[in-house]
Amino acid sequence: MRRVFGVLFVICGLIVVALSQDRPRSTQPASPAPSPSPTPAAQPQRPATPSQTPATQTQRPGDRIAPTLGEPPPVPKLKPTPTPTPPEVIESGDTIRINAELVQLHVRVIDRNNRPINDVPQSAFHVFEDGTPQAIETFSREEVPISYGLAVDTSGSLRSQLQSVIDAGKTIINANKTGDETFLVRFISSDKIETVQDFTANKDLLMDGLDSFYVEGGQTAIIDAVYLSAEHVSEYRRGDEGDRRRRALIVITDGEDRNSFYKQEQLFAKLREEDVQIFVIGFVNELDKEAGLIRKSPRDKAVMLINKLATETGGRAFFPDSIADLPQIASEIIRDLRTQYVIAYNPTNKTQDGSFRAIKVSVDQPSGGDKRIALTRTGRLARREGAGGSAPKPPTVRLPAGSAKKP
Repeated sequence: MRRVFGVLFVICGLIVVALSQDRPRSTQPASPAPSPSPTPAAQPQRPATPSQTPATQTQRPGDRIAPTLGEPPPVPKLKPTPTPTPPEVIESGDTIRINAELVQLHVRVIDRNNRPINDVPQSAFHVFEDGTPQAIETFSREEVPISYGLAVDTSGSLRSQLQSVIDAGKTIINANKTGDETFLVRFISSDKIETVQDFTANKDLLMDGLDSFYVEGGQTAIIDAVYLSAEHVSEYRRGDEGDRRRRALIVITDGEDRNSFYKQEQLFAKLREEDVQIFVIGFVNELDKEAGLIRKSPRDKAVMLINKLATETGGRAFFPDSIADLPQIASEIIRDLRTQYVIAYNPTNKTQDGSFRAIKVSVDQPSGGDKRIALTRTGRLARREGAGGSAPKPPTVRLPAGSAKKP
């Protein structure tokens, strides 16, 4: 037993010696543990970009501060390089015109039977203003869009013809081509001049507008209706760049003006300022033919007014014997609107004095052929420089409820 205990004692001593050799020995007295320092709040990190550098911050021993970045730089934008404009080369003998105010004419050329002639060259045309020859600047036979109004007298005098008039209006509208626009007016007295449908190319809206026409009592104001309708046609899209539209007004009436605000002199002075051709269908047969000692008959007065409206504007007047003539008249109006020459000249008289300038267009006659007749407006009114002043309050075109007049 003593041997066994002696062996165990030796083994335990060896284990104690081995453990004591693995523990590190300290040659200096232990220093107290440092007190913990407060850690700053972590700042939000932003994605790095190559063009930015970390901000410099003061650090203390033991601090760990996350790097921060400044605001990102603005997104670069490409700037187009301007294309240099080469200087304009002006050759010797070139003519330079600045701010030339051209006068534009729409000219119909017909034969003695009122049939259009469509093959007249520019060299055959001659333009005169107050008898002075004018040089033609531009000439064209190409078809251009047409903006026109259809103004119908719906007073009691046209009661029996109204449905046929509506059908004729539909024939004209159905012939509209791409780019053409139409507006509809029904009129009676000065306070009943109504835009049923403003300018549109939508044929369905125009057909619905015509179907809504109805007869109403009142003192017919033809002069006022033509004045306002022609003004509306003239102003429509006038400011469009490169405007080359043809403008026209088709009026269907018995021709008897009973109580207009404007006088005939005012109407024709207005028409001389506008480039609007007027086509009139006059149902004058029912008017009184009897004339007094010092006055013309109502029928004669109506015929004179209708003819003057057409002649002054380069349009055309029609006097149907019956409503059966309306389909043919509608076809002729369509043909006349489509077959025209557009001529522009730079007037030699630059004076802006508000005076009337008579215009005449003649055309050379072919040898052995049909006679050619050139038709256009009879003149223009030179705008007065700095014209102004007040005018009496005119009647206005009334719009139906829920509609909006286009600018």
